[in-house]
Amino acid sequence: MIGCAEYRRAVLTNPRDAPPELATHLADCHECSAYLERLLRFEDRLGRALRVDVRESAEPVRMRPRRVYRGWLAMAASVVAALVLAGGLWVAAPHSSLAADVVAHMAGEPEAWARTDVPVPASDLDRVLERAHMRLTPKAGMVSYAQSCRFRGHTVPHLVVQTGMGPVTVMVLSYDSVAKTVRFDEEGYRGVIIPVLGHGSLAVLARGPDADLAVVRKVAERVENAIVWESGPSATQP
Repeated sequence: MIGCAEYRRAVLTNPRDAPPELATHLADCHECSAYLERLLRFEDRLGRALRVDVRESAEPVRMRPRRVYRGWLAMAASVVAALVLAGGLWVAAPHSSLAADVVAHMAGEPEAWARTDVPVPASDLDRVLERAHMRLTPKAGMVSYAQSCRFRGHTVPHLVVQTGMGPVTVMVLSYDSVAKTVRFDEEGYRGVIIPVLGHGSLAVLARGPDADLAVVRKVAERVENAIVWESGPSATQP
């Protein structure tokens, strides 16, 4: 089944003639429908902005300088507006790519998804958190898994918090920022990526079709409130 990230990457190549498998996803996804509408509006505006009247542009400037100048100024403004809109569309793409990368990372650590009532040894958890210049207060909940993982060129904490619904994964992404909460449903995983002011973001997800996003969101908020940041790198730094 196609996820949001895969749909958005594919539809960029030909938004007006998508294959049937993309249309099936579109029928069930309100967010991707809105994305496609923005993409089509951008194409229309860009086409109008670049549609130049050759006869008028070939007219000597000395004959009607003000009219020609105003025409070129309007066209330039249209192009700028279209580029701004394009920027808005491309801003959405990293969010989808980030979610897809988080989901892809999950495949490499299946042991993290075990249901258990045994917490990870405190020494192991402390070692992972210290490397990320952070610590957790007890209100984060019972952490059953803690590893330092390579993700997008950086070492980040990969934690699992046990809940009544089952294990919920938390990745502390200090080097990846999002402007607002991103929800995703990819490859059997459902979750959110929430912004953390000055410290990138948290990716929090559960596995399976019965995963409750409300529970995932509560875990995200609980872990965020339990983090005590020490001095160290953040997503706002180069």
